[in-house]
Amino acid sequence: MWALNTKAGGTCLPPIRPAPAARAGDEEAESKASSFGSGDASVPTGDSSDGLNKPPDESKSTEPINISNSNYWRDVRANLVRREQELLVDPSVPAESKASFGEAAHQLPQKWAHPITMPEAGCVLVATEVLDDDSVFERTVILLLRLGSRGTFDGPFGVILNRPLYTKIKNVNPSSFQDQTTPFGDCALFFGGPVDMSMFLVRTKDSSRLKGFEEVIPGICFGFRTELEKAGVLMKSGAIKTEDLRFFVGHAAWDYEQLLSEIRAGYWAVASCSTELISDAVSTDPSCLWTKILQLMGGHYSELSQKPKQDSS
Repeated sequence: MWALNTKAGGTCLPPIRPAPAARAGDEEAESKASSFGSGDASVPTGDSSDGLNKPPDESKSTEPINISNSNYWRDVRANLVRREQELLVDPSVPAESKASFGEAAHQLPQKWAHPITMPEAGCVLVATEVLDDDSVFERTVILLLRLGSRGTFDGPFGVILNRPLYTKIKNVNPSSFQDQTTPFGDCALFFGGPVDMSMFLVRTKDSSRLKGFEEVIPGICFGFRTELEKAGVLMKSGAIKTEDLRFFVGHAAWDYEQLLSEIRAGYWAVASCSTELISDAVSTDPSCLWTKILQLMGGHYSELSQKPKQDSS
């Protein structure tokens, strides 16, 4: 199976540097980091040594989640941010009427991104310059699939969107593709993170056709490696195509408080962005995604996108 046969390209290793929370330099962050066991950045920890290999609770994805209301408010919030930016540039811009407020989603550009103060499911975590010498997370964009809770092994998790492995699934484990009915052989592989539980994203225009998969933002669903058979059925039925899928070796995961500590320490910029940005990252080359999102966020984030990598020496 593509998910576990990573020996050809090396196993999914945790970051070599200490946890960002432990590197923050303030006593609060250090005290939090000390409770995370080994202290590896973006790797869930706990009392059990089996915790690193324990998959997220896949049973939660069996029930379809109605996120239409939250998606509407994502668009409304984005429109309010856009209006605020316009007023900063030109205070004479007339305020919107209540009627136009209700049409917020229609006023937004196709691709947008803006900073938010707290992480949420469907947001992106954009690595800042502080992680420039971290071989795993430097200049990454992580799509947060679930925010989780403060419970053990139920923290936030997501996948790195912009780390191609430059190989196809059939090249990683050729013996699995002697049966020509396997539909995923020509799909590209991406590095999703250092935690050994692989996942995939599905792009769709009609999420109602993807029953059993969890929709994280409109048109983007995700599945675990145990749900590959369902994805194969959808491909054979024509509901989805090869270009609608993106496969990730591993994923990134946190203890809930660990992620908050990393954000407070300045290791991640948290952003809400449009479905079109994520959809493009799933279907095309995402190498410019980090720069593109920071530029759309504006202000000092746009300046960050132009900075050369920091030299840790």
